[in-house]
This record gives sequence, structure tokens and C-alpha cells, in this order.
Amino acid sequence: MVEITRALPEDAGEILTLQRAAYVTEAQLYGDPFIGPLVESLDQVRTVIGTAVVLKATDGGRVVGAVRGQVSGSTCLVGRLVVAPDRQGQGIGTALLAAMHEAVPEAAAFDLFTGHLSEGNLRLYRRLGYRETQRERVQDHLTLVHLRRSAETSTS
Repeated sequence: MVEITRALPEDAGEILTLQRAAYVTEAQLYGDPFIGPLVESLDQVRTVIGTAVVLKATDGGRVVGAVRGQVSGSTCLVGRLVVAPDRQGQGIGTALLAAMHEAVPEAAAFDLFTGHLSEGNLRLYRRLGYRETQRERVQDHLTLVHLRRSAETSTS
């Protein structure tokens, strides 16, 4: 049974390990081993847990997923949605995003981005009501797809 709760500073190590495992496929997809989630430090993760909304999904004491939300004005910037590679495709990412939408009731909208080649991510976000707002070419091999979801959007 997966349970979603707020992450605590002592969860930082497990979340960082999970994040690195989950982002390896993204690094391979884009041919870039230095993407942000892979070079982030333990102290940086611990700081984010203390300053943002960080949710974790646990199953039997194991962290199997996590997501971050940073409120900026009336918008929640969602990032670092990760699910353990052996638990992907089981609804954990969907549950984490739904929990984030509930955890930040003051947000009028939720913004996130992913790489243009990350088809699974794009399918998930679109299914949950996110709509593309712009594309931003940041490197020769990477275009970021920015998406937004209105707080009123239904997740069904």
C-alpha cells in the first residue's frame, strides 16, 4: 500500500538516491550525464525539503516516489517527479501529482517542464490536465516543453 506524506529532512538521502535512479534513463535519452537531478547534492535536497512542498510516496518503509512544489505568486512550480524504476507504471506518479495539487490549495495554476523526447512524461502530464504553453530550446540536444494546469482542472 503506497502512502503519500510530506518529506522530512532525514528523507533527503533516500530521495536523492531515488532521484538519481529515476533520472538515469533521462540522461541516456538526451546523452547528457550532467542533468540537474543527477548532479544535485544531498545538502541541496535537504534544503529543498525545508523550503518547498516535497511529497514522498512510501511502500513498506521504502521511498518509491517523490515530487517537489515551489509556490511562486499564485503558481506552483512542480519539479523532480520521480518514481523508482521498478515501480513505474503503477500509478505512483499520478498519485503524487494529484497529492501535490491538493497540498497547495492556494495555487491557481501548476507549471512544470520536461524534455521534448520524454514521451511517457508528456503523456502523463497531458492525461492529468496539463497543456503545453511553450517550447524552449536550451541546448542542441534538448528542448524543454513547458506545461500548465489550471487548479480548476479535473484529474479524471
